Amino acid sequence: MLVLLHFFNLGYSPVQLAFLFLFYEFFGIVTNLFGGWIGSQMGLRVTLLGGLFLQVLSLGLLALLNPAWPEATSVTYVMVMQSLSGIAKDLTKMSAKSAIKVLVPEDAKGVLFKWVAILTGSKNALKGVGFFVGAFLLHSAGYSGALWIMAGGLLLITFGSWFTLPPDMGMTKSKVRFKEIFSKNRQINVLSVARFFLFGARDIWFVVGVPIFLEGTLKWSFSEVGTFMALWVIGYGVVQTVSPMLLRGHAPDGRVAATTAFILAAVAAAIPIGLAAGLAPKFIIVGGLSLFGIVFAVNSAVHSYLILDYTDGDKVALNVGFYYMANAGGRLIGCLLSGLLYEFAGLAGCLWGTFAFALTAALIALALPRHVLHPARLAAAGGMKIADGD
Repeated sequence: MLVLLHFFNLGYSPVQLAFLFLFYEFFGIVTNLFGGWIGSQMGLRVTLLGGLFLQVLSLGLLALLNPAWPEATSVTYVMVMQSLSGIAKDLTKMSAKSAIKVLVPEDAKGVLFKWVAILTGSKNALKGVGFFVGAFLLHSAGYSGALWIMAGGLLLITFGSWFTLPPDMGMTKSKVRFKEIFSKNRQINVLSVARFFLFGARDIWFVVGVPIFLEGTLKWSFSEVGTFMALWVIGYGVVQTVSPMLLRGHAPDGRVAATTAFILAAVAAAIPIGLAAGLAPKFIIVGGLSLFGIVFAVNSAVHSYLILDYTDGDKVALNVGFYYMANAGGRLIGCLLSGLLYEFAGLAGCLWGTFAFALTAALIALALPRHVLHPARLAAAGGMKIADGD
């Protein structure tokens, strides 16, 4: 948020703003692919601490941006620094998500879903706070000052993690050959492709379209835009946290993933239809995207549970890394399309792009299994399927 609003205020176009984040998303793809393999070999403590240290470094280097530099130099510098930030973020996220599978008993499906929802939801709620803080710090401390403040706070977190994390968390029992990065079962492959389109659907409107529309067209201030985006992400995180209650404690399956994605596509289509019908943009966008966030949160929480349910405990970092590689790929495409569609078709173009991606995610999710035990547990149970609700 801080980078987006700072460079928009300098006069950058939507397409230029999108390019600022392309390396961030691209290196997220690379990081998740190789980071999962590194985590399985060296332990999740190494990848988690590496991500935290790298994020401190990237924030400090971003703060050194000189406003007197030529535009091309500034864009290139920010893209490179954002790539470091993207690597840091995905190392940290992959490590934290993988740790849940290691810590929760293998046969505790309901407990696994609960803790996945809690970690994912709280992470996104704090991300929402970050949107607000980013906009607030930009207004109060300036671009460089805000970055130094964040780097200092994160450095304290890094030292705390250094002294508390167990050294062998997430290591595989045997060495994993490098080619096994790409050797996934059908369930993981299908879920990863659905994840690609799900997060592409979100970022098509989220990265550039709506924030720039709110400030450039509706004339909202930095703080107002940051507050809206913050509240959206915080609300999204809260809904993720309570997803087990919304689903009545049942461990979700492929049917739930597909159904919620179809509902998400319908909500995405309703927003541009409402704008075309002449409804007040402020209310249709705020209300429509709030509803979108609720459905998206449940769908995302279901995905986050399924990837852990589909994988063996000693290969969790490897498979979660592969899955989040697809997540980052969707964000990369969504980021690029957000700038392009807004440039040539406005906010309505972004939202119709979101509809297309959400619908695709729903159709792909139809191929996911319905209440089928993980292969290792299926054998132990004598080949019997779990009845709905178990």
